[in-house]
Amino acid sequence: MDPVVIPLLVAVLVVVFLVASTVRIVPQARRYNIERFGRYHRTLQPGLNLVLPVADRINTKLDVREQVYSSDPRPVITEDNLVVNIDTVLYYQITDPRSAAYEVADYLQAIDQLTVTTLRNVIGSMDLEETLTSREEINSRLRAVLDDATGKWGIRVNRVEIKAIDPPHTIKEAMEKQMRAERDKRAAILHAEGERQAKILTAEGTKQKDILEAQGTQQAMILRADGEAKAVELVFQAVHRNNADAKVLAYKYLETLPHLAGSDNNTFWVIPGELTEAIRTVTRAFGDQSTTGPAGPASPGEAATADDDASGADRIPQLGAGSTDSLDAATAADEAGRQAAAAVSDAKAEAEAAKSPQAPRRGRTSGD
Repeated sequence: MDPVVIPLLVAVLVVVFLVASTVRIVPQARRYNIERFGRYHRTLQPGLNLVLPVADRINTKLDVREQVYSSDPRPVITEDNLVVNIDTVLYYQITDPRSAAYEVADYLQAIDQLTVTTLRNVIGSMDLEETLTSREEINSRLRAVLDDATGKWGIRVNRVEIKAIDPPHTIKEAMEKQMRAERDKRAAILHAEGERQAKILTAEGTKQKDILEAQGTQQAMILRADGEAKAVELVFQAVHRNNADAKVLAYKYLETLPHLAGSDNNTFWVIPGELTEAIRTVTRAFGDQSTTGPAGPASPGEAATADDDASGADRIPQLGAGSTDSLDAATAADEAGRQAAAAVSDAKAEAEAAKSPQAPRRGRTSGD
């Protein structure tokens, strides 16, 4: 081999090595920290960068994208002395590659330990119930503390979330019983509310029904009273238009008496004091007709008829206040009807006897 070729090859290799050591290509979202002779010099940005061979070297390569870090469950004691296991999820981003590389040895471990200590301080001031229901408050307080502490490390904590809170097994059973009792309580309350609403609606319906029935009864009574009033008015007008005398009115009065006890609700019925006066009026009415016949001496038949009338009149029972107390409504009505019928029959018999032609003939025969 030619002795000139070997030095040439060596020179080419040296040039290639120097060029390769001078050029540095940084990917997107990456940052490289460069040290010159062991001291921080600068941070390479994404793209093509030139460095001094042998003098400059890359110390750390950092990813400036948002990172997610999930910690292991850590035991934490609450204010009511219960041990719960809490694991968190941390979202962070490197904002200053130089500080992240030179201000803290291991920023992930530092963030993890700071999260645990801050979490124990926050949870230690809360009881179990408040811990389970105050996740937003815990997250906000953790983020505030971590963001303030990691700012000098060139790291920004964007978000801290509690992934799980695991109380002891006995506490879980108690919580399940409490939840079941609460649900049973709500179910009982809803059932009671439903029954109350149903009773209220039923009462309202019954009330409306009673009101409507009362209004219907009222209207019926008003219409019935109006009809009776009109009927009485028509009867009154007819009586006055026909100029009825006291005899007809007394007779109609006697006809109306048996109907007074027709109702089933009547258990006691008193015969009015005007009954005897009405009977006398009817009797006088028929007696007046008998006086219109021819006058003459009374025959033995007439005398007998008169005696019979007198005895019949004497046979008419007189109902006083003492006798009506022992009669029920039906008996009183029948008795009044019989009295009226007897009085009318006697009056008719007397009138027929007065009209009979035998009485004058007998008178003339005896005169002759």
